[in-house]
Amino acid sequence: MRFALDSSHTDFAASIDSLLTKSDLPAVIRSWNAGDTAPGLKVWQRLAETGLNALTIPEEHDGIGADAIDLVVAVEQLGRHAVPGPVAETLAVAPALLAGVAPERLSALAEGALATVAAPPRVPFAVDANVADLVLLVEGETVSLAAAGESKVSVDQARKLYTVTATESLGTTDTEHAFDLGALATAAQLLGLGSTMLETTTEYAKARKQFGKAIGSQQSIKHHLAGVAVKLEMARPLLLGAAMAVRDGSADARRDVAAAKVACGDAAYHASRIALQVHGAIGYTQEHDLSLWLTKTRALLTTWGTPSLHRARVMDAL
Repeated sequence: MRFALDSSHTDFAASIDSLLTKSDLPAVIRSWNAGDTAPGLKVWQRLAETGLNALTIPEEHDGIGADAIDLVVAVEQLGRHAVPGPVAETLAVAPALLAGVAPERLSALAEGALATVAAPPRVPFAVDANVADLVLLVEGETVSLAAAGESKVSVDQARKLYTVTATESLGTTDTEHAFDLGALATAAQLLGLGSTMLETTTEYAKARKQFGKAIGSQQSIKHHLAGVAVKLEMARPLLLGAAMAVRDGSADARRDVAAAKVACGDAAYHASRIALQVHGAIGYTQEHDLSLWLTKTRALLTTWGTPSLHRARVMDAL
């Protein structure tokens, strides 16, 4: 099986990376944390202009009709920059749900509308329902429009969680497929988060000196960072393989998505622990940018399926 990405994927990823690099995401995230979502919504508008929001939406509904590989390539870049907002919900879950119950609403998503989804008990709260243009509630196979209720605290200040209440039933569809897409997109975000934490920690280790020498020259630091790199690189083919399985409608797609979610989550969490260990306590302070990546990683570990849930799915498949 071939996992190499072609030039269209790498070019699209590079364009998203360039846009986000110029957007000063740490400042945008801190504004979002404080309740000022305007800078973040402007970033989402610029992303929509690249065609990101239209990726998985069929062409007959003003979308691009791209596949799951395009999705994970793009979402990994959003993870690398820790973009705030309902990423997996807007780009993966809501399009899949609406395609089955209300395809006439897909055009709005393609044009840049944000969507969020709650699917209790596995996804009990809707993230950023306060800024989403569309709030959906999944109960079994039933999809409904919903209204935001009480807010809940998240370890990631950029993830505002809300209870939701159904207001209008849209119909029934294959909600398990949408759940799998949510897990796949979250896995891509986690891989991106882990990659950035490795890069920033490596640069810090090169610059930080103790007793006249860069701490990165110490063998123990090198080994820790190498271990992170290995975990991330071993998770990547699982992510791409899962995307291929989803694209091809493989019977093993659910198993492969679960394996990817576990592997990417483990790799990102390991990257976060090593990043904090190398930086020291300053890395967890709100003043340091690393804290923005650490808290998002911790929050996404259990989003769209906990590690134990996805491990159980792999075991059931075997």
